[in-house]
Amino acid sequence: MPFYTGHPINKDANKGENVTVLQTSTLPAGLYLVATPIGNLRDMTLRAIEVLGSVDLILCEDTRVSGKLLQAHGVKEKKLDVYNDHSADRMRPKVLRLIAEGQRVALISDAGMPLISDPGYKLVRDAQDLGLSVTSLPGANAVLTAMQLSGLPTDKFSFLGFLPPKEKARCDVLREWAEVPSTLVCYETAPRLIASLKDMLATLGDRDAAVTRELTKMFEEVKRDKLSNLIAWYESNGEPRGEIAVVIAPPGAKVFSDGAIEEMLTEALQTMRVKDAATHVAEKTGVSSKKAYDLAIMLQKKAE
Repeated sequence: MPFYTGHPINKDANKGENVTVLQTSTLPAGLYLVATPIGNLRDMTLRAIEVLGSVDLILCEDTRVSGKLLQAHGVKEKKLDVYNDHSADRMRPKVLRLIAEGQRVALISDAGMPLISDPGYKLVRDAQDLGLSVTSLPGANAVLTAMQLSGLPTDKFSFLGFLPPKEKARCDVLREWAEVPSTLVCYETAPRLIASLKDMLATLGDRDAAVTRELTKMFEEVKRDKLSNLIAWYESNGEPRGEIAVVIAPPGAKVFSDGAIEEMLTEALQTMRVKDAATHVAEKTGVSSKKAYDLAIMLQKKAE
């Protein structure tokens, strides 16, 4: 078993509270894919801090950004090297050699889970092909956070990454996904948001959608409405600031409120068992089976 020691670290920049680093001296050689916060610095797991404090090398997108994160969590005197689209081909053989020689290497992004809209999959693939250890330390992720907060169906979703900056290419991509029966999620920049929303309306129809921005940060915001209404709002109020993820309902999807779901469950429970009623309503509304079942149990208890 590893031997852990607690080390007090600097005060967190978001909350000003002391936290503790757990470090291990027996971390095996390998590649560690470490999630970092997408906004709030306290969304850093204890395991992530532990591993970053124990590895021999940390690969990152920007040493200045990662340096501030490490300093905030008391991880000091760590070697940082840049791994991005420009340096990946040059760095990959070096990194694989270091791991093969017994070193511990972490890969992080500026924010969120590494490899999600970031370089790195070739490094993972090549390390696995060589029989080297590769593991992931999950954590904050903008796609999943946006899905949770969107109020749109979550049972199936597709991530489109960043949409192309030019209108024609953007519309071509959107048309490819127009008939896919799942919620769509994409990243977008503030200056392109209105144009992208207009292209979504033109290619996908006037679906329900949610614009989420500055997730986990002080000015976190979620606006859910029809695409046409969202366009009108941003044209009147100006483009938003910050990091943006857009969530779009699947084709033909109708978003049901909790009240409407409860009414449907109450009616179904009059003639069905709890499990059957939950399954029936879940299939009809797109809400998760677990949520429908939990609500059905609650309603049955209230009726007793």
